[in-house]
Amino acid sequence: MAQRENLTTLPVVGRAHKRIDGPLKVSGAARYSSDFAFADMLWGVPVCATIANGRIASIDSTAAARMPGVQKIYTHENIGTFYQVSKASKAMIDEKRPPLDDDRIRYYGQYVAFIVADTYAQALAAANAVKVTYTDVQAPSVSTRLSAEKSPETQTERGDPDGAYARAPVKVDETYSTPTETHNPIELHASVALWDGTHFTLYETTQAIMNYRSVMAQMLGVPTDNVRVITEFLGTGFGGKLWPWPQALLAASAARDLHRPVKVVVSRQMMFHNVGHRPHTQQRLRIAAEKDGRLVSLQHDYIDHRSPGSDYQEDCGEATGFLYSTPNLRVTGAYAERNVGVGTSMRGPGKVPGSFALESAMDELAIALRMDPIEFRLKNEPAKDEMKNIPFSSRHLPECLTRGAELFGWSRRNPAVGSMRDGDSVLGWGVAACTWMAERFNAEAKITLFNNGSVRVASGTQDIGTGTYTVIAQMAAGLTGVDVDAVNVVIGDSNLPPGPWSGGSMATGSMVPALVEAVGQAGEQLIKLAMDDEHFKGVDATQLAFSEGKVHRKDQSPSAGRHFRDILDQARVAQVEGHGKAKATFGQKQKEYSTHSFGAHFAEVAWQPHLARLRVTRSVTVIDAGRIINPLTGRNQIEGAVVMGIGMAMFEEALYDARNGKVVNSNLADYIMTSHADMPPQMDVEFLDYPDTRFNAMGARGIGEIGLAGIAAAIANGVYHATGVRVRDLPIRVEELLVSKVA
Repeated sequence: MAQRENLTTLPVVGRAHKRIDGPLKVSGAARYSSDFAFADMLWGVPVCATIANGRIASIDSTAAARMPGVQKIYTHENIGTFYQVSKASKAMIDEKRPPLDDDRIRYYGQYVAFIVADTYAQALAAANAVKVTYTDVQAPSVSTRLSAEKSPETQTERGDPDGAYARAPVKVDETYSTPTETHNPIELHASVALWDGTHFTLYETTQAIMNYRSVMAQMLGVPTDNVRVITEFLGTGFGGKLWPWPQALLAASAARDLHRPVKVVVSRQMMFHNVGHRPHTQQRLRIAAEKDGRLVSLQHDYIDHRSPGSDYQEDCGEATGFLYSTPNLRVTGAYAERNVGVGTSMRGPGKVPGSFALESAMDELAIALRMDPIEFRLKNEPAKDEMKNIPFSSRHLPECLTRGAELFGWSRRNPAVGSMRDGDSVLGWGVAACTWMAERFNAEAKITLFNNGSVRVASGTQDIGTGTYTVIAQMAAGLTGVDVDAVNVVIGDSNLPPGPWSGGSMATGSMVPALVEAVGQAGEQLIKLAMDDEHFKGVDATQLAFSEGKVHRKDQSPSAGRHFRDILDQARVAQVEGHGKAKATFGQKQKEYSTHSFGAHFAEVAWQPHLARLRVTRSVTVIDAGRIINPLTGRNQIEGAVVMGIGMAMFEEALYDARNGKVVNSNLADYIMTSHADMPPQMDVEFLDYPDTRFNAMGARGIGEIGLAGIAAAIANGVYHATGVRVRDLPIRVEELLVSKVA
């Protein structure tokens, strides 16, 4: 089958389109995991540890077991066997230790028992009645002053960074830190497990149904084919719902043991301890340049905190090796073990905290050089990926910076600290570059073309609230020549052809080649059917193509061809089907091109010293992410990321109690996030239009994470411009700015 050569200009693709799942969500018809209920269903509630470092001495569940409705109480002594995920498999899980695995307590809130009862109220009451005593209790290690447990690991290196730094005339050597941040989607983690004696059906809050199935099958000790995972809708996840967490195994195990459906919904407080977080990071940047602004040395050494037994790493130096040109560079990573819950991916893992440190240091060096921060960045634009020594597939960071400067009005910026005013507010303008990987996961898709002109797309991926239903429908509509309303997207079920995870901003880009191949296979079947159609009498099949929904002669416009519904109707065939597969690029060691998206953030802050009030009043973001499938949902993603970045810069921080390891602000009243009142009155987003056809046929890269990378640095850089106070430890606290001499 011959699709049109240029898939970057397909109809529908690239146009703003309302979410096709919107009516279901606003009407309440969309079903989330905790919405599912079944006859004879039980409720499970975990019992959480009240220490962070010690061992269980005893669990007294006598009173709880006698309470109404209680069916069973599980502990490490009777939970049965869970298995480990094989290191040889590609299945991913961050909390590798199975729940209730032993008597050791590693962090506050760790599950020590599991109550199953007829109702949630009964299970909760029984959980509160369980009495746990502990032994070998030690003070938890929760300090935010990090020192490496082992020698730092060199992750990338070139040249002689130490020697070049020592010889350089202008240099910066500073340490930056980002706090523990907690995912707080409105939808809590939930698991509903059914067992029919052979098969599990699991309704889960997950961003990766296929991975979830693999992990659960391995840890439950059953064949993968005996596990079905369903996620029709997700109330966002921000990375925290990528991998399974202990409540899922507890629900499934109890369902198997009791032969009844079991539902578990994690509490908001548990969200701060039991289902991951972005680890605290401490990053030292040593960066040096010649007097003309050319970088000569860049060293990025970071440490993140880690739960005992965990191997999750917040890879802060992931972008450092290729974002700017320098002949001498080293990035090292290390960890410090702490008695905290297991860390996990949070929107933009690694690059987001890393970009705060790197882009802050770049701003500091630009000031030391007395150069404009944009000019300094443009001066050090690389011609290739100097870390991998290969060309970029597409890179338009300079245009992001210059276009953003134009939109923001950067030419009017007075670089002197505290020099710009708006009434009683001192204005500060900051800028930061951003980047995110462009990779693809394995993906499969099945396309069915029906004789009524409709199209069905099926793939075992999921929509996490970002608009996956809509962009898949748009891509399928563009490839098959139908309206978006004629496309039925079926996802969220692991019984479907394996689809990509919704993580790393890779789901959309991964689906492109699978959809193209699937439509191609369906088109080949249509061409065979067309050979019996009067319209193509005497025409050889090799002379025909399928594009824009029609079979047509290759030497003619598609408009002169026959629509697929007419061909199917003429042949008295109900449908044709195509199955597409696409291989992952993620994890490939040898690549021809370095594939990334790029962008620039501009932020205006207003500091009112007489009120001790700091606000972000304006933002401009320009993104180079290839072809944007849906500018409406795309803009939503970037705006949401900027709002989340304001939270990172100014509000968010999980605080651990040094006495027991508890997150003391483990609720939405005390864990402060960006509210509507904190959002800038002006938020502008612009996408550059440079389709990256080296990445996929539509030229589309992901945008979920890139909008969060760099924005915190842009805000902090703006704060310095307004106040003269350099904030290197997030979040920015107003009391730190009171020392400013700007009035």
